[in-house]
Amino acid sequence: MTLGKLYIGTAGWSYADWNGIVYPAKRGRTFHALDCLQRWFNTVEINSSFYRPPSPKHAESWVKRVAEREDFLFTAKLWERFTHHRDSWPGPSEIAQYRDGIAPLKEGGRLGAVLVQFPWSYRRTPENRLWLGKVVDAFSDYPLVVELRHSTWDLPEVYSGLRERGIAFCNIDQPLFKDSIEPSEHVTAPVAYVRFHGRNYDNWFREDAGQNERYDYLYSEDELKPWLAKLRSMRQKAEKVYVVTNNHFQGQAVANALEIHMAMGGVKYELPDHLLAAYPRLKNSMGAQCPP
Repeated sequence: MTLGKLYIGTAGWSYADWNGIVYPAKRGRTFHALDCLQRWFNTVEINSSFYRPPSPKHAESWVKRVAEREDFLFTAKLWERFTHHRDSWPGPSEIAQYRDGIAPLKEGGRLGAVLVQFPWSYRRTPENRLWLGKVVDAFSDYPLVVELRHSTWDLPEVYSGLRERGIAFCNIDQPLFKDSIEPSEHVTAPVAYVRFHGRNYDNWFREDAGQNERYDYLYSEDELKPWLAKLRSMRQKAEKVYVVTNNHFQGQAVANALEIHMAMGGVKYELPDHLLAAYPRLKNSMGAQCPP
């Protein structure tokens, strides 16, 4: 049996609190985070495209940054205008703005998937089902992944509907409350997707919690073990399996992504001293360091 290819990486790369932990504290003028991350990972989820469509110039520069790594693919979050600001349907110019922004990724053969991430408050109602249908119709020519966090979507007909349209369901690890979707291993398209948000119960729904507080969580090895079995199962059903760590505070996403990479049989890396100092349990890894 041919197993699906694993793509493991982090959600985003531009975090000031990664300096001195993931990236060198002192960096040269030409340093770019992708120069570092592509040495350890074969994917990165573009986080900034959620807040605003990327400029084609920036997207083109990202493609150039990973030119030497032939197997590297980006995934990109869909603009929040389509998932979180739903007072009115976006106009043609807004759809075109996002499409134009990620065009260099698609044209360069570097776009693995577009992530349509809805908030936990997005429940399965007739209105929301219609909105979801319009979103996937508008971007049907991309490999789409839909992230639904509320348990009202956890129904066989939802998964079969996604499967009929070739849309991937995003399996997530999140703090579990009464109406949260639980960890799963659904494969509804040639692409499969998993996102790790952390399990910071205290801050997940706290209104005054900042982004760093909400995603401040380091998975233990024991917490990751059940996911390793899920990933092995998903590889038997999908052509590509994306594993994205979003627990980004102080580089915890990098540490856990490296641990998943290692546990799934990936090559060992020689990690920089500053990363090992922050996460000593990574010392079993050996390989390429970040460029200066």
